[in-house]
Amino acid sequence: MPSEQWTHPEPGDGPAAVAAQPSPEQVIAGLRATSEGGAELTQLLTPEGERVPSPQFDKYVEDVDAEALRGLYRDMVLVRRADREANAMQRQGQLGIWVPLLGQEAAQIGSGRALKANDMAFPSYREHGVAYARGVDMKDLLGIFRCTDHSGWDYQGTGFHPYTIVIGNQVLNAAGYAMGQKFEGKVGDDDGEATICYFGDGATSQGDVHEGFVWAAVYDAPLVFFCQNNQWAISEPTERQSRLPLYQRARGYGFPGIRVDGNDVLACLAVSRWALDECRHGNGPVLIEAFTYRMDAHTTTDDPTRYRLSDELEEWKLKDPIERVRAYLARNGYADHDYFDSVQADADAFAADLREYTFNMPEPPPERIFSNVYAEGNPVLDAQREEFLSYLDGFVSAGEH
Repeated sequence: MPSEQWTHPEPGDGPAAVAAQPSPEQVIAGLRATSEGGAELTQLLTPEGERVPSPQFDKYVEDVDAEALRGLYRDMVLVRRADREANAMQRQGQLGIWVPLLGQEAAQIGSGRALKANDMAFPSYREHGVAYARGVDMKDLLGIFRCTDHSGWDYQGTGFHPYTIVIGNQVLNAAGYAMGQKFEGKVGDDDGEATICYFGDGATSQGDVHEGFVWAAVYDAPLVFFCQNNQWAISEPTERQSRLPLYQRARGYGFPGIRVDGNDVLACLAVSRWALDECRHGNGPVLIEAFTYRMDAHTTTDDPTRYRLSDELEEWKLKDPIERVRAYLARNGYADHDYFDSVQADADAFAADLREYTFNMPEPPPERIFSNVYAEGNPVLDAQREEFLSYLDGFVSAGEH
């Protein structure tokens, strides 16, 4: 039987597709749900930069005035410029690999700016924008991809967990952390804590994600599952991973799910604030599906031209997350050319600083790999370090002869 490449229709649209024989109406409903966002897509700013009122979510962004929106615009421009610079440096041999976020700036900045100081974020390996929003120095990110370091920032101070390379594993970590917040009585009012966990559409096919959903649901953990559906799990499209829109999966676990326009920074901010507020008041967990698009390769080792059409990419360029904010600011007289030019100049300077740092990044000594593995000394680790350094000394001695 061939793999299903459609989804269930929305509730009330008719029966689900069966076996490998979907009706034409079911095919159309499925394609619309996976490629256009569907009727339940939450959007506050259209691709043309027009404000869409929302009775449910406007109150969550009523404090976002012109200055705040300019700040969100600046965040996205700087993060994109840093991403493009890192991509170029990998091509020049300065980084071992890079994981682009191009096109996903709104999802990451919007949700990252929704977090409070005591909240915790668990990323995968693409959340450079969230790291920036949480105050992580992007130079620390570059050390990971140059293979000289592994997440050298203050995790507790920034509220941003180390990157996780194993697909979906961070969901289990986040579920455990959020359960701890619940057990320690850190939820229940406006001052409560919450956790957010980031993963992609492909990760929803992993068992770790399912298990994280189960544990978080059973223990009412204050956890926001933030799925960045960028349409492609490396070379597999979303419709090959699910027969229904991903946000609807939350129903099976007994908690709410919502789909937001992942290219709309205002909507991502509002929906994330709502979800985090639900969690910190003890009404978690919540699943957010940020409907966005990966404008570049999965990583710099990937060639997306082998599995997707250029027409698809061109269509999503019209939904660019930065351009819609720029259009809104300009149309309403909140920013002029001088402002946009100054932001671009800041972004170029930001990228130049990252480039200078990367090209002159010191090589760590071999024993660095054993540092900070445990909070206190460990005899087994000490023995491993001594054995490893002795092994390296053998090469030096051999070279002298």
